[in-house]
Amino acid sequence: MSDNDQAGGKGRPTPSRREAEAARKAQMKKANTRKDQMKAQRALRDAARDKQRRALAGEGSAADLPPRDRGPVKAFVRDYVDRRFSVAEFLLPLLVLMLVLSTVGGEWGSVVVVYLWMATILLVGLDSVRLVVGVRRQIRARFGAELVRGTTTYALLRSTQLRRFRLPKPMVPRGAPLKERP
Repeated sequence: MSDNDQAGGKGRPTPSRREAEAARKAQMKKANTRKDQMKAQRALRDAARDKQRRALAGEGSAADLPPRDRGPVKAFVRDYVDRRFSVAEFLLPLLVLMLVLSTVGGEWGSVVVVYLWMATILLVGLDSVRLVVGVRRQIRARFGAELVRGTTTYALLRSTQLRRFRLPKPMVPRGAPLKERP
């Protein structure tokens, strides 16, 4: 059994000094034109974007998430928001319904839209306050008071998106209990 057959062997002989120097000089002689450099930068940028896209879809590593979504506190906030129903996530469909009612419904449609609009504003406001208070309380209990900053805006923005369109993808089902993430 030779050294190359062992686990971890490189599978090829070590190049001689002359061969290594020749390979290095050949690499240095290669003319890197601006076009080649731009192509290489574009390939690196595309690879990084692809890694980030996979991470947002829930398939990649948490380290590949955008800076806005990184860290255990943000992961906890995502789980907290994703496990509950929120009035704000249904705001866009409600607004479309109100638009249709106001244009098609005539006089009665306008009255219904006014009351529906007031009820929606009230419900979204109350639900948002409940969400912010709950998120802040849980973060203080789990991570400490110094990590609360910036999480309420993150939670509110996430709660306004329809669940199926949220990025990073929701990892917990609705109604699931909160648990520690690895």
